[in-house]
Amino acid sequence: APPPPVAPGPRGMPEGGTTLDVDLVKPRLDELLTQSRHSELRGEFRSLNEVDIAEYLTSLSREQLLVAFRTLPKDKASDVFAYMDSDQREALIDSIGDAELSALVDEMFVDDAVDFLEELPADLVKRILQFIDRSRRETINQILRYPQDSAGSIMTIEYCETRKDITVREAMEELKRTGIDKETIYTIFVIDKARRLEGTVALRKLIIADDDTPIEKLMQTNIVSVRTLDDRDAVAETVRKYDLISIPVVDMEDHLVGIITVDDVVDVIEEKNTEDFERMAAILPSDDDYLHTSAWRMAGNRIPWLVALLILSTIASWIITHYGALFGGN
Repeated sequence: APPPPVAPGPRGMPEGGTTLDVDLVKPRLDELLTQSRHSELRGEFRSLNEVDIAEYLTSLSREQLLVAFRTLPKDKASDVFAYMDSDQREALIDSIGDAELSALVDEMFVDDAVDFLEELPADLVKRILQFIDRSRRETINQILRYPQDSAGSIMTIEYCETRKDITVREAMEELKRTGIDKETIYTIFVIDKARRLEGTVALRKLIIADDDTPIEKLMQTNIVSVRTLDDRDAVAETVRKYDLISIPVVDMEDHLVGIITVDDVVDVIEEKNTEDFERMAAILPSDDDYLHTSAWRMAGNRIPWLVALLILSTIASWIITHYGALFGGN
């Protein structure tokens, strides 16, 4: 029997299944896939972590990838898809129809869906969105309109909220009803009737507090938040500074419009470090993966830096020669 699921974590972190070395289970999975024992393969997938499944799929051919992916339990397919690399996603996009792809996007958390759609051509995005529920489509389009380097572009709207005038019992009942669809439940955000952010409550406090305790007595009003148009590098620094799991995103009138979870911040930090490394190596920053970039493209990225260095070295050489001759003459 599959092991019990682990406690849910922040969005982007696996919520269930056993974490183990993929090489240990690969022979068994290969055998079931080769012999078309799809029911048993689905059972094996059900007991594995989404990250490990995505890693296993990298070892398959395009034909095997499609078969294995369609064998996945429906409740895991969208999570696995979110962890797949760009090459795997491209292979699936070429193999499945727009409606099936739209169903995957519809099951993904909003920020994961936005990240994925940003990598696709505009015409394909339009075809995918036409199959998605109208309200969700409007939400995705709204986030897609934020500047690429802004806090709004990496936020999610799937968070837990409550009001300060209710009790712990009422808040926990609401959390049980809606928490399954949220990316993180560790922090509950307290808003007023106008959706202005008033405070936050840690899940730990709700669990240990008496049922009749008002939320107002438990909430923290000293809130660390960011605005939708704040630079995402600054957001990452704020999360790092205050050691946060998630951070609320508010508009200019302090209305809560979304949150940013720590896994998205990690992605931002990784991208920033990659850009810094490329600049140190005299390479223009590129969105392309290094191993999939041609030698000509890499050479082209380096040429501007090399030309600049050549000009600077020529000027420096002229200055040294000129003033060296003057000092030599004295």
